[in-house]
Amino acid sequence: MSDIPEIKKIAFIGDYLPRKCGIATFTHDLRGAMTEQYPAVESFVAPVNDLPEGYEYPSEVKFEFNENDLDSYRRTADYLNFSNADVVCLQHEYGIYGGPSGSFILALLRNLRIPVVTTLHTILQNPSADQRQVLHEISVLSARLVVMSERGRKMLREIYDVPEEKVDIILHGIPDMPFIDPNFYKDQFGVEGKHVLLTFGLLSPNKGIENVLRALPEVIKKFPNLVYIILGATHPNLVREHGEAYRLTLERLAQDLGIKRHISFYNRFVELEELKIFLGVADLYITPYQNAAQTTSGTLAYAFGSGKAVISTPYWHAEELLDDDRGILVPFGDSKAMTQAILSLLEDDNRRHAMRKRAYLLGREMIWSKAAQSYMASFESARRNPTSLSIRRLEVRTLEEERLELPDLRLDHLTRMSDSTGIYQHAIYSLPDFTHGYCTDDNARALIATVLLEELELEEPELHRLAETYSSFMQYAFDPDSKRFRNFMGFDRHWLESEGSEDSQGRALWALGTCAGRSRHRHLQAWAAQMFERALPSVLDLKSPRTWAYTLLGIYEYFRRLSGDRVATQARDTLTQRLIDIFERTATDDWPWFEESLSYANALLSHVLILSGRWADNPKAFEIGLRSLRWLVSVQKAPQGHFRPIGSAGFYTRGGKRADFDQQPIEAHSTISACLEAYRSTDDAIWHEEARIAFEWFLGRNDLGLSLYDSKTGGCCDGLHVDRVNQNQGAESTLAYLIALSEMELLEHDLKAFKKPTNHETEALKAHSLLKA
Repeated sequence: MSDIPEIKKIAFIGDYLPRKCGIATFTHDLRGAMTEQYPAVESFVAPVNDLPEGYEYPSEVKFEFNENDLDSYRRTADYLNFSNADVVCLQHEYGIYGGPSGSFILALLRNLRIPVVTTLHTILQNPSADQRQVLHEISVLSARLVVMSERGRKMLREIYDVPEEKVDIILHGIPDMPFIDPNFYKDQFGVEGKHVLLTFGLLSPNKGIENVLRALPEVIKKFPNLVYIILGATHPNLVREHGEAYRLTLERLAQDLGIKRHISFYNRFVELEELKIFLGVADLYITPYQNAAQTTSGTLAYAFGSGKAVISTPYWHAEELLDDDRGILVPFGDSKAMTQAILSLLEDDNRRHAMRKRAYLLGREMIWSKAAQSYMASFESARRNPTSLSIRRLEVRTLEEERLELPDLRLDHLTRMSDSTGIYQHAIYSLPDFTHGYCTDDNARALIATVLLEELELEEPELHRLAETYSSFMQYAFDPDSKRFRNFMGFDRHWLESEGSEDSQGRALWALGTCAGRSRHRHLQAWAAQMFERALPSVLDLKSPRTWAYTLLGIYEYFRRLSGDRVATQARDTLTQRLIDIFERTATDDWPWFEESLSYANALLSHVLILSGRWADNPKAFEIGLRSLRWLVSVQKAPQGHFRPIGSAGFYTRGGKRADFDQQPIEAHSTISACLEAYRSTDDAIWHEEARIAFEWFLGRNDLGLSLYDSKTGGCCDGLHVDRVNQNQGAESTLAYLIALSEMELLEHDLKAFKKPTNHETEALKAHSLLKA
């Protein structure tokens, strides 16, 4: 590296102080080190916010973007492109960016025309498909990748196929602290003459503090003048979800163990200078983390580099850093081993001090000034050798290439139609119609809608309350003796039947599977999984193909989290085969369908067979699903090219005349959903176009040229008659629209985040050996 750097301006992306987060501290410290080491180099920060109101940032922050606002990522890219920055330094951690597995950051990277150097703070050994794709695309779009351990580089090569020559190892930076006797600081804390143990960092259950507490009674018997300092605020996300419940649990445990007077909690986020004093006072530093899959720990790096004797569980970073007797490793969750490790160091001063010295000497290679030099070398390498995808060209898109502009998601009418019991079935215009009460069919659909809206990060305080209301209705609807759901309930909250329709059973299982597989609330996940397990077996006795299909939808949603369930797997295989059987008995070349007529929710049958082909490796199901959907789409298309669903005023029997009216929103939704799945499964853009055409039916591209979606109320009209729109906005129609819109939005997010490379980009990738030919 030359004495005068080639880089004149650096842009940092990540979260940033005063946000309480380890990545925020790292970004702040790295930027500070670069400024101190290279005062002539300009730098600024563009942080990601997890709160709508943002933070009171320092002056180096020039632009902000919001975690769950995809468009703000593109605006940030525009700002960076116009900033004259020579390089972007990106901090990557899955949890700090929006979208599936943090995929929104890809939208920013794809629109940059500046080389990117990405520091990977988490590298997963067993990533999900989304996590693998996100990291792969980040590696493609970055000129250099930085990891903090040799294991990280090895994992990138072996798991993610990242070329080794693209990866730099730069140890986690640490402040430059003198090697001092801990007794020097102890009088400042009133602990002179005591043995001090320390753990610091944001507090959360995966930190394993309870295992240290359980280890201490035996230690205190030999060293009664011992104090264990637990330094750090509870993680803000944990506080938002559960308050201080975890900290209180630890305090109660200390009291139960009789060691309360030996434990000191410092419940705050400390600045660097104060942290140095806390580190200085410690005789031993302990990291009892409970997850092995951690390639980087900033707290471990700080303690180790300051010359502390460290006891740790064997997560990956600790295994590498504490090798060669530079620390002690104890098994995960083993309090007895923790006791022995603490005693062994407190009883052997010579060993403890030798361990400290070895750690401190290696730590000299980790101080921020050296880390800054290593980063500058990486930046200059990125500047000299950018990947072809790191320098983006400006794009001009035609109207045909632009994505469909979707309406805003609104809960107005959903909220209006719901009370503390559930959602009303019908409406007179936009007013709830109390006469017909409630039904499980609609409360199941409503629960699905809330889960999807939650996944889209819709900022609506009512959303969770509504989800719990619909869940409670379904809980009450379930008959534990028959294992079936009742369906219709009067306005007086009395059931109108002892057993609901077969379809209501299928829709209930669809909703339960969706809630178990997608909800972000653990209590709803657990409730839905339990209910799903209880209700599933009864479906095998039912005869309706649509009930089988709704159940299959629920099974595939349930498998997002619980794919090892053997009973669900057996039910999936049985129901899939039944649909294949009825298709093979009924279908002909000119009528490739499952039944003698097309009636309602038709595309649902094709949809679940496409799913079976994609996820259950069933090629026959896949072929039937695509063939039947292709035919159905052709049948439901007007000569002018718009969507014309089979009308409910007579349906369409083989050999007869099809009914063109009354057209129902449920048909548009089932077609949209099936076509979106066909697109995901085949990568054939025609299916995305067919979904778009069907969705535009709601917005007025239909036989009457009239919109069924009411932008004033947020509701959807009940159908399209031969001469008019049915102005009533009941639950089924509004939910069909809301679920269809949510599914379209989710795919749009995926397309924007997981955009496929152009032909030009693909060739460039091959040339760089970043894609397998």
